[in-house]
Amino acid sequence: MESFTTTLAENTAWMAWTWQTGLFFACIASLLIVFTVLALWRPERARVGILRIPTTRGDRLFITLLGSAFINLAWLGLVGPDLGWALALCLVYALAVFRLV
Repeated sequence: MESFTTTLAENTAWMAWTWQTGLFFACIASLLIVFTVLALWRPERARVGILRIPTTRGDRLFITLLGSAFINLAWLGLVGPDLGWALALCLVYALAVFRLV
């Protein structure tokens, strides 16, 4: 009987997985788990921010992830592959979204 890791490696061999890709998806999965536990532990209420629409923590997380993707894509197109400063900009953006939206 083949081991699980051997089977997993064979089934995902066509993907361009690197440790960075795995870390990215692990962070997204961790965020979703943390936000789910947080919603169960402390139920959320929608609040109205500068967008003038009611948003929950999950909505703000989605807005943050979507905006961060665009920030990184713009950085890649305009500056180049060094994404260190883009990550810092994404963190500032995330703080602004969770504080103001």
